[in-house]
Amino acid sequence: MILFDIDGTLVNKHARALESTRKAIRAAQKQGIICGVATGRGPIHLTEQIDALNLDVFVTYNGQLVYTKDTTLYAKAFDKDTLERIVDFADEGHRQMMFGGRTRMEGSSLMKFGQNTRAKKLARFIPKWFPISFVKNFLIKFRPGKEECRYHELNILDEEIYQCVLLSPVEEKDFLVQQLPNCTMTRSNPYVVDIIPQGGSKLQGIQKCIEHFQLTLDEVMVFGDNWNDVEMLAGVGIGVAMGNAPSGVKAAAKYVTDSNEDDGIYHALIHYDVIKEEAYENR
Repeated sequence: MILFDIDGTLVNKHARALESTRKAIRAAQKQGIICGVATGRGPIHLTEQIDALNLDVFVTYNGQLVYTKDTTLYAKAFDKDTLERIVDFADEGHRQMMFGGRTRMEGSSLMKFGQNTRAKKLARFIPKWFPISFVKNFLIKFRPGKEECRYHELNILDEEIYQCVLLSPVEEKDFLVQQLPNCTMTRSNPYVVDIIPQGGSKLQGIQKCIEHFQLTLDEVMVFGDNWNDVEMLAGVGIGVAMGNAPSGVKAAAKYVTDSNEDDGIYHALIHYDVIKEEAYENR
């Protein structure tokens, strides 16, 4: 089995999979290798977001919802009390938050815009020095209509919620752990934090996935580029970090390939003899 993170890994800066990646995945699948994603994203519009790749399995919401085209393999939602505490925290602090269910994400309109593909493309132009703490505090103080936009009133909270996404600077890490002790926090960028049920991770979702396919972790290869990929990079048989990953993420991997802009997935699969260069060229 081969699983790919999406942003910064499976797709390039234009949110599209490289042609070399497409052909390499098809060549692997022809050998009977199961291919899929292990992502912090939810299932909403996922097939369009990954450029309609014909994948076999989907580890979503940082491992909290795992499924194939035909069946759900694993679903771990927040318990009622924990979700209530998260909503209280967001409402009382007038925070920008999204709530992720099986078929939709609802919450902050600003955050909802940030989840679409066009916004993700624009995000790559945000400089590293962007003052996310200032923006967060500004929105808390001056957000118009904040009294009317109460998260407790969202209909989606009647459904199973697998992940919450909060606008939050990196330096809030300890504060969030104190406020939401029954949750796990993970990041794929400096601007937002993904909040999932305690103990959850992509690796946990992968474990549930391989139980279904009767595989072991040693038979799994994963590709990733950011901090929410570290546990799975270190925990499977072959963890491959992209060349564009931070140094700390690369340190968790068994192999570092080229970037997501430079055929990194293709080169790694050649390196490990998963596919042959000649076979790739002929497809």
